[in-house]
Amino acid sequence: MPQMAPINWLSLFILFSIIYLIFNILNYYNYFLIYPSNKSSNKNNQISHLNWKW
Repeated sequence: MPQMAPINWLSLFILFSIIYLIFNILNYYNYFLIYPSNKSSNKNNQISHLNWKW
């Protein structure tokens, strides 16, 4: 049974790492576009939507 060459594993790792980074960057900027921070508002009011009910 043929084995996969190490260069293929490296290229797959690089591909999935780039996809993971792009996914996280898009989620980061999407979150801060939806919930912009107001400097004049109270700090407790800013983080109230971050209190998750686990």
